[in-house]
Amino acid sequence: MWSKRYRGALLTICAAMMLTGTTAMAAPLKSGLTIAFVPKQVNNPYEVTADNGGMAALKELGDHGKVVGPSNAGASSQVSYINTLIAQHVNAIVIAANDAHAVVPYLKKAMARGIKVVTFDSDTAPDGRQLFVNQATAESIGRGQIQLAAKLMGGSGELAILSATPNATNQNTWIGWMKKELAKPEYAHIKLVKIAYGNDDDQQSFVETQGLLEAYPHLKAIIAPTTVGIAAAARYISTSPYKGKVVVTGLGTPNQMREFIKNGTVTAFQLWDPGQLGYLAAYAAANLASGTISDKPGESFMAGKLGKRTVGADGEIILGPLTTFDASNIGNFNF
Repeated sequence: MWSKRYRGALLTICAAMMLTGTTAMAAPLKSGLTIAFVPKQVNNPYEVTADNGGMAALKELGDHGKVVGPSNAGASSQVSYINTLIAQHVNAIVIAANDAHAVVPYLKKAMARGIKVVTFDSDTAPDGRQLFVNQATAESIGRGQIQLAAKLMGGSGELAILSATPNATNQNTWIGWMKKELAKPEYAHIKLVKIAYGNDDDQQSFVETQGLLEAYPHLKAIIAPTTVGIAAAARYISTSPYKGKVVVTGLGTPNQMREFIKNGTVTAFQLWDPGQLGYLAAYAAANLASGTISDKPGESFMAGKLGKRTVGADGEIILGPLTTFDASNIGNFNF
């Protein structure tokens, strides 16, 4: 006869096997890890929301989290922070890269020292990290932006894109898919006239919006796939003669865009929940640092309230599809 203690232990192991779907009990996460988030800009509202989501996840896990980073989105502005984190021997770095290549040598140095590296929101070249937590597929974001803009502008007219920095990996990838979508026959009457860059700076994005409208007086729509850019463009147009004539759409947060939906400057825009993006990135980093996953496709892990997530090709983990916000649903969201 087995003792009660032995039977209890056996039942625990069997239950764990049923939950994980494996033939052995999943290894537990390490506790007390130090995981640092390096945003593009520490004062960017979108980045703050994403980082707060990451800190909330790390608190759930009993780990130590901190946010360090630059106040500008320059290509190499994150390098000194990465070097400091290497010297501090953190367990993992979670970074939204300002440039796909500028930070790679330093992130490779971090990985050589045993520090795990996860990118989120904006990826590096693949050799600069182990995992990439993506908002949604780049294709769905890029094509979705064109589909929404085309609907709002009635299927014809001049279109401009107000991006962040010229080197932003995510922006450039999305724009690439926008161009592919625009090449379809159904968009034959829409002309992309300009890609402008506001460098994720509010005032510069505001000025770039003014410049676009002066250079293209027949402009019908602006897509700003950056939360800073879309708010700045909407603010400029809201007090100009172009209100109601030029469509403003792109990627923004409900809280920053609410007033522009209410006053009729903006009809609809899209985004995911940046807090959930940071939350998922934190869980991915904690699992990576604990050794429960690596960068191999098909590996899975539990991400708290977001449930089970799976590592895909090239170490990519997807948060989920975009949400379109408009007057009918924006009141349901608070971020």
